[in-house]
Amino acid sequence: MLAKVFSFGLLGIEAYPVEIEVDVTSGLPATTLVGLADTAIKESRERIKAAIKNSGFKWPEERVTISLAPSDIKKEGTAFDLAIALGVLAATTQLNPENLKRYCIVGELSLDGGLRPTRGILPIGMSMSKYGFKDIILPYHNVKEAAIVGDIQCWPMKTLKEAVAFLSHEEMFKPVKINLEEVFKQDVNYPIDFSEVKGQNLAKRAIEIAVSGGHNLLMIGPPGAGKTMLAQRIPTIMPDLTWEEALEVTKIHSVMGTLSSKTGIIRQRPFRSPHHTISSVALVGGGSPLPQPGEISLAHQGVLFLDELPEFRRDCLEALRQPLEGGIINISRITKSFCFPASFMLVAAMNPCPCGYLTDPHKACRCNTTKIANYLAKISGPLLDRIDIQIEIPSIKYKELTETKDAEPSCVIKARVEKARHWQRERFKEEKIFCNAAMNSRLIKKYCVLNAECRELLKMAMQKLGLSCRAYDKILKVSRTIADLAGSPTILAEHICEAVQYRSLDR
Repeated sequence: MLAKVFSFGLLGIEAYPVEIEVDVTSGLPATTLVGLADTAIKESRERIKAAIKNSGFKWPEERVTISLAPSDIKKEGTAFDLAIALGVLAATTQLNPENLKRYCIVGELSLDGGLRPTRGILPIGMSMSKYGFKDIILPYHNVKEAAIVGDIQCWPMKTLKEAVAFLSHEEMFKPVKINLEEVFKQDVNYPIDFSEVKGQNLAKRAIEIAVSGGHNLLMIGPPGAGKTMLAQRIPTIMPDLTWEEALEVTKIHSVMGTLSSKTGIIRQRPFRSPHHTISSVALVGGGSPLPQPGEISLAHQGVLFLDELPEFRRDCLEALRQPLEGGIINISRITKSFCFPASFMLVAAMNPCPCGYLTDPHKACRCNTTKIANYLAKISGPLLDRIDIQIEIPSIKYKELTETKDAEPSCVIKARVEKARHWQRERFKEEKIFCNAAMNSRLIKKYCVLNAECRELLKMAMQKLGLSCRAYDKILKVSRTIADLAGSPTILAEHICEAVQYRSLDR
């Protein structure tokens, strides 16, 4: 007998429908699985067989053929276990095949028939309506993730036996619904705060400007100055994720299996801090046969922190140039190209020299000029060109470290950031960008008009301080952000002066 079941597979961060056909015919007992299945799916034959038997059902002592269509797309993962098991039961008349037609079915089975959580449920739920599905049977642990898609009905199950009982007596079950407004209205709480950072007022000011304008940031300072501590607290002053942004971020983490079953949707800005030994594939995405998002996509709408920047491999750093410019990463294969979102704020940290103490007033530097030059040369000009703000982080003095008064909390800084972002949204509402850092040459000319005093000051800075030509646009963008924080409609001389001092490596 032939039975058909519907499920979904993943291509990158998008889902596509998979029709599972199960045919049971007379012949020697054997199970054949076709349709370009990977090893995980091929191994599912033994899992499914054990789950069916341990759930009190019968495995057919006949020839079983399982086909996954479309047959020309490579399929991977364990999400097809439940669908295949129900197909086998329907093909052996232990379940009515007609009851399977309107459901999308996903879930991994354990040997005892229990259902384990499956990655990629959110993109599957978001794609269902496009292919005519309204109901999904899924593991209980994934229900919050799927329920945020408002136009589908979610039927969570804990075991294969419960799924069979549901398909036989649907009227005894109710779909799970969640109040999306209540979920999204909950406050976003971070366990860390800028009030815990002693001193470093110049660095905090630069970080506030960077977040307000969406600028990339490089911190240069000796070991122990607080660069990592500052970077970790940057998400606490970033504006809260909008609903659309939260869905984008959650979708990526759902595909990668890093989404908590307790929340269902990510509300906090991501903060990713890969080790400097990371490969370029792990950083930007890729893999075989089906590419996966990398760290830059996991940092989408958040912060990508690269500590010890010169220690990263050269190919890793150069691969950042496209996403920093366009907010996406394109990965091409022979059969298909994949596009992953990668709109993040790059925050990098480095020592001023290999030993780290070139700028430290209390410890002597052990590096010669050649070593220092080679160390700084590891960061290419094109990458440095995409970092708007470069600041020096000095060592913290004992007086600042023992200060008992708390520093300014993140909520106060965040309020100023949101005000500056409001001005930028109003300014760029017709331009399809949302922050000053995304301005091109035409927009810089339109929104960064300088008076005679500012032009003369910028000219003097370029000549006297030896600033490079590429620093010109960066200074104008940062000046525009400083003016927004000050509530000034025009860029003034003091805004230019402050922006110039944030170009340490251009001098």
